[in-house]
Amino acid sequence: MRDFFGLKEHCSTLKKEVLAGLTTFSTMAYILAVNPMILSKTGMDFNALITATALAAAIGTLVMGLYARLPIGLAPGMGLNAFFAYTIVLGMGYSWQFALTAVFLEGIIFIFLSLFHIREAIINSIPENLKHAISVGIGLLIALIGMANAGIIETGMRHVGEGRLEGVILQIGHVTGPGPLIALTGLVVSAVLMYRKVNAALLLGILAATLAGIPLGITTWPASGSLISLPPSLGPIAFQLEFSKVFTMDMVVILFTLLMVNLFDTVGTLIGLCSKAGLLDAQGRIPRAKQALFADAVGTTAGALLGTSVVTAYVESASGIASGGRTGLTAVTVAVMFLLALFFAPLFAMIPPAATAPALIMVGMLMMGAVVKINFEDTTEAIPAFLAIVMMPYTYSIAEGIVFGMLSYVLLKVFTGQHRKISPVMYALAVLFVLSFLLR
Repeated sequence: MRDFFGLKEHCSTLKKEVLAGLTTFSTMAYILAVNPMILSKTGMDFNALITATALAAAIGTLVMGLYARLPIGLAPGMGLNAFFAYTIVLGMGYSWQFALTAVFLEGIIFIFLSLFHIREAIINSIPENLKHAISVGIGLLIALIGMANAGIIETGMRHVGEGRLEGVILQIGHVTGPGPLIALTGLVVSAVLMYRKVNAALLLGILAATLAGIPLGITTWPASGSLISLPPSLGPIAFQLEFSKVFTMDMVVILFTLLMVNLFDTVGTLIGLCSKAGLLDAQGRIPRAKQALFADAVGTTAGALLGTSVVTAYVESASGIASGGRTGLTAVTVAVMFLLALFFAPLFAMIPPAATAPALIMVGMLMMGAVVKINFEDTTEAIPAFLAIVMMPYTYSIAEGIVFGMLSYVLLKVFTGQHRKISPVMYALAVLFVLSFLLR
């Protein structure tokens, strides 16, 4: 095991990797409840979706751990599941079976793109400055997610009639409320333990916040009274593909959107996480990038057959990396936990979103460290990096941050006579980005 995962090479241990996996899983476990809640709006069976979500996450993460040997967890992606439910089914009027077919086709396409190194070429074409910026942007996005989950900050606008909006984009939440209080408790515990070099600092912070939530009424015992349950059947949603309307313009638009969003979500996440873990090589390339990209393609394809939306790499994996995870053993631990969750779902459901916020906030702080590696002296380097950083939290999307960063990079280099610094792949991507805007 030490040789296969390269524990000695990465100065890691079995204990450190397992603890890192537990930390990553604890920050990802919310997807077991949130994904079924979103997809069930389409008429899909909620209980079957719990099983499909756990199995798809386990399959994708296991491939990542054993084949790519990277400490990154995968699961059905947020945003992509909303596109599945609210755009394809509820918005465009297609059946959820048709939507699953689109996800399945995307997975097959990604498998071929991964096998022929096309996705790897895209990663390698991204300038080093932008790679550091992606890491920083993801850190800000993770911290924003954590603070919003805890209620430390509040987001969003609301309609008040006649097209008028009321509210603010961001504002301070009710910080003396139960959610913020347990999040801040966990944050203090995590920070103190991290200062004292405790490997399980983030996981212990989550546990402290969960326990603090008991007297405040945030952490509650399962309604069933039991922490163990049998996994629900996949029967109502598994292998329910519908190919009758595949050759339509709607399918082309849906596939293009899924491919673009998932491609750059995954690429951005891999770059940011590997940068944080110190795994990028001297040329700034991801080790075993082909295998890592193959993992999310397999997870997506398997997930569609099981009955769930697109599987992608999770930025929450940064919490495990911050806890010391450096190898695929961290990912294998996450996969095992998703399988165990099939039988202990009520136990994991006890962890409130506010309790995982401390880990996400701490990770956001740690990922900000890459900002010192960005060249701010050259405007044609600084502006694209800045846009990539700020657009991720502003748009709540890793993919949008990459689009703005890379498009501005190409334009500024061309208009300042530095077109030779742009690779053919970057030019091709810029054209695709423009097309993606036109098709919205």
